[in-house]
Amino acid sequence: MFTNYFKTAFRSLWKNRLFSGINIIGLTIGISCCLLIGLYIKHELSYDDFQEKGSRTVRVIMEYSFGENVTKGNFTSTKVAPAFKKNFPEVESAIRLYDARNVVKYNDRLFNENGFVYADSNFFNMFTFPLLSGDPRTALQGPDKIVLTRSSAKKYFGDENPIGKTLAVGSNARPFVVTGITADCPSNSQIKYNMLASFSSLGPAQEETYWNANYTTYLLLKNEASIASLQSKIPAFMKKEMGETSKTYILFHLEPMKSIHLYSPYSGFEPNSSITYIWIIIAAALLMLAIACFTYINLGTASSMERAREVGIRKVLGAAKNQLFYQYIGESFLLCAISLVLSILVLLITLPYFNQLADKQLSIISLLEPVPLALTLFVLGSVSFLAGSYPALVLAGFNPVKVLKGSFKNTRSGLFTRKSLIVFQFVISVFLIVCTFVIQNQLHYIQHSKLGYNREHTLIVPMDQKILDNIDAIKTGFKTNPGVLNISRAMNPPTKIVGGYNMRNATMPEDVQINVKANPVDEEFIKTTGLQLIAGTDFSRQDILDLGKEVQEENIYHYVINETAARQLGLTPQQAVGQKMFLGNHRPGLIKGVVKDFNFESLHTPIGGLVLFPEPRGATMLIKLSGQNMQQTIASLENKWKELIPHRPFDYSFLDEVYNKMYSSEIRLGKVMSLFSGIAILLACMGLFGLSAYAAQQRVKEIGIRKVLGASVINIIATLSKEFVILSGIAALIAFPAGWWIMHKWLEDFSYRTTISAWTFILAGALAVIITIITVSLRAVKAALANPVKSLRTE
Repeated sequence: MFTNYFKTAFRSLWKNRLFSGINIIGLTIGISCCLLIGLYIKHELSYDDFQEKGSRTVRVIMEYSFGENVTKGNFTSTKVAPAFKKNFPEVESAIRLYDARNVVKYNDRLFNENGFVYADSNFFNMFTFPLLSGDPRTALQGPDKIVLTRSSAKKYFGDENPIGKTLAVGSNARPFVVTGITADCPSNSQIKYNMLASFSSLGPAQEETYWNANYTTYLLLKNEASIASLQSKIPAFMKKEMGETSKTYILFHLEPMKSIHLYSPYSGFEPNSSITYIWIIIAAALLMLAIACFTYINLGTASSMERAREVGIRKVLGAAKNQLFYQYIGESFLLCAISLVLSILVLLITLPYFNQLADKQLSIISLLEPVPLALTLFVLGSVSFLAGSYPALVLAGFNPVKVLKGSFKNTRSGLFTRKSLIVFQFVISVFLIVCTFVIQNQLHYIQHSKLGYNREHTLIVPMDQKILDNIDAIKTGFKTNPGVLNISRAMNPPTKIVGGYNMRNATMPEDVQINVKANPVDEEFIKTTGLQLIAGTDFSRQDILDLGKEVQEENIYHYVINETAARQLGLTPQQAVGQKMFLGNHRPGLIKGVVKDFNFESLHTPIGGLVLFPEPRGATMLIKLSGQNMQQTIASLENKWKELIPHRPFDYSFLDEVYNKMYSSEIRLGKVMSLFSGIAILLACMGLFGLSAYAAQQRVKEIGIRKVLGASVINIIATLSKEFVILSGIAALIAFPAGWWIMHKWLEDFSYRTTISAWTFILAGALAVIITIITVSLRAVKAALANPVKSLRTE
């Protein structure tokens, strides 16, 4: 019996090749989208699942205030780990990590290593990063020990056994002995490293203060339930520890390790994703599949008149209603099974491109795992039943007497259902178009907004102490290149200034201070970055030379602050110039100038107070180029670098590229939404094309009569298109409020954002109507050009 069902189903699909082809292509695209997104979601939700103790591991987030504002982030001092381990019975062990950037050398191999992480000796006890070689208990015990990933070992040592060999680390070529090899970090790990160095190599731990907050702390708790208990004890403990006044405090918050990637606003070793983006992508994929299903339902019910006589004959010959239902569900299952097979082929072709788009390493093999395989089969069964059940019920419910007498006609309810599904398809399409327009507008705003500094043609080059000791000679050497306009050194580039400090003016008590970000710079920083000085004067070389006294409090600093910092001090930019202020309690000085506010953090964050101050230190060199002959200029700089700085590779990045990387999640979302909008429009158009073909076929005699009576091709196209244009217009009106609300909520995450203008909706609606007219016209033109004699000869 089942064999007969499938034979009949195959014959029916082959007989209606146009509609079957449209349905197969639509379902293939819809299922492919779901499979791709399913792989992506599985990867995102699996972050840190491999960590055997991850359910009771937490990351410590620091919050502090001096009474005026609050600063919060993924930073702690080295004191937190030992203090919590000693004072809280809930803590089984604690670990500190320091993500550094070091130059590493072995023989003639010299590299800048960004994934150089210092870790406490219990790293391998807390985290599941199995050692391929070495002893996990002793690999990081004692100073000057280092563990490599398999890729790093291959890079430096080739096929040699690296255990026991020595790497030269840093500008002083400090020897580190290789004590272990681990597998490369899994792609779904929020802790990433290429090299792990023993934490004791950093020297005596500064455990006497909570303020030296440059490290990441993880705690391993005795059980998962201890998180709430420990969190409740921290405020009282810190109040006792700090002995602070009511206006000054430090708090710590605990983040469960497995929730960091999707739920934490604080990045760690790589940028986090967002659960909001995950839900948006899931919804978009399901909407793609819904459009494909609606197309199937629409075409199935629309073509029911063509199969009415077949149903009538089968019923007269004794076919039961449930038998007919199973037969047509079988057709739906066969069509979906074909689409699933094609979807796997599409996945094999498109997955490499999707990996590049999403910056992931997804594998189709993951679909063979139990849960993804079960979900794939569930999607197949669900789509087969949901898409096929309504047409099957319609066909199985035909009255055989009316059908065979030829008196059967489409019902009003059937017409209403088809129109409703058309509207819903275009609601989805217009909604995605609106979302795409808004996201792209925000990305354009991000990439072209006036940040307050110039990020074009600027190189960022990491420095070490040896470079800093010879910075004047190096700057002089680089400036002989005609393509170099300015050179500056600073602790941080202007894209992300992270130094947490506090300031106060001379009239404020010492225990009331204002949290600010501060950046040690030189006298060329403002000129190199293009900051706009609105009051006072720029730094001079003498400002740095004046800081020659060994006792810091005896030096007189000169500060350039931003407008927000001036307001926080209760001053206008002009009033601020010449005022005495303190950066902390150890740097007394005078405000020399005020720069216009600029975005020194992500546009997600409001501009806060900022202090620039000259000090002879820094980790970043900024080289401003003219923009002419860029390749030649950079090649010349590299040659000069090798001459002046032979101990370190010339490793640079462009300031604008660093800026764009801050919004990698938003850029990926924009690309994915653009892709989905295009797919949604394609699927909707395919369904619309099939329905317009059916409509033209049903009205062939009407078209013939109109042509005989003098109707032009344009008139006939307008007649056939009118209803569909009205439906697309209704869909646009429904989609606009939903698109506005969703995008308004998304934009709320940005402190600086574009506006959702009326043009967004006008263009989205116009695009939907134009696409509708073009799609329907492709079939309407053929009907309008047909010979009316052929369509009327039976009358």
